[in-house]
Amino acid sequence: MGKKLHQQRRGKGTNAYKKLPNTFDLSVDYAGREDTDTYGEVKALFNHTGHTAPLMGVIFDDFSTGTFLAPEGIKIGNKIHIGPEAVYTLGSVLKLSNIPRGMPIYNIELKPRDGGKLVRSGGESAYISAQSENSTTVVLPSKKTVSLNNDCRAQLGVVSGGGRKDQVIVKAGKSHYMLRPLNRMWPTARGVKMNPVDHPFGGKQHHKGKSSMTSRNAPPGRKVGHIAARRVGRKKK
Repeated sequence: MGKKLHQQRRGKGTNAYKKLPNTFDLSVDYAGREDTDTYGEVKALFNHTGHTAPLMGVIFDDFSTGTFLAPEGIKIGNKIHIGPEAVYTLGSVLKLSNIPRGMPIYNIELKPRDGGKLVRSGGESAYISAQSENSTTVVLPSKKTVSLNNDCRAQLGVVSGGGRKDQVIVKAGKSHYMLRPLNRMWPTARGVKMNPVDHPFGGKQHHKGKSSMTSRNAPPGRKVGHIAARRVGRKKK
């Protein structure tokens, strides 16, 4: 029997699953800034829907403006720098080859000139563990390492807003309003809690009642669980 799963309903784009307008429309990167030395001054600090960290508005020497993720400790009136010169101030943008090992960095480019893709959540930071002639090894907040081109850039500091998870939520409705701007649904019901007409794992007193292994060629209403898994269960020692 075909079943309308959550991921199928979400793909239809109905009102319940649409993101709020203008949620992610604000460009928060430094992609348009080239290798010429540019200095700017922080003119504003503000929150924005869809971002877990406060943002800072910057005006540069040529009177152009930009919006960046704010690091911890930044203040209105502070100066930031973008360019090849090694200026170590909070929020400044430098090439990985110019950043000393162990210095906290964030908003790291995966490829040169992409404007920053890694380590952008509030309270997160990474650091450089090794440098070579052509590449730089960066330790991410998950403790995983990634090797990047020396020409990739990053901002100096730790992303602000790290204490956002320390506050007690208290009410269930607050979780809804916290996740709604991020285009995430809450609450979500587990498949084993549903009726058999709603989910393949439903109707069995809160256990699946069948194997979680699912064929890659299964129809959409059955494609849940471990899809085309190589193995499941505990590893034998």
